[in-house]
Amino acid sequence: MRTPPVKVLESDVMKDVDQVLSAYNIFHWRNNTGLTRIGKRFIRFGYPGSADWLGICHDGRFLAVECKRPRGGRLTAEQRDFLDCIRRYGGVALVVTGVNDLLEKLKEAEVI
Repeated sequence: MRTPPVKVLESDVMKDVDQVLSAYNIFHWRNNTGLTRIGKRFIRFGYPGSADWLGICHDGRFLAVECKRPRGGRLTAEQRDFLDCIRRYGGVALVVTGVNDLLEKLKEAEVI
């Protein structure tokens, strides 16, 4: 009997990214964006399209990590624009779908 494939959620990827960045002692923080309602008012918070995790590499470069689930995860136009802006100014901007993907991209960007 076949075992059905395990469905990996974006929240799983986000937890893994946090653990890897912590293990490599990379200063980082969760970056929430969205909209909330307080009474009759709606309040937006965060920069539209900004990455899930932001941080600072050991060499001082800005780090932005957008997490996506391995199957079906897609960037929005705002997310793509945000990551392009980070790269344009010399930062490290990554889109990752799991631990191996993150490690590979951190090495490629000479972060670790």
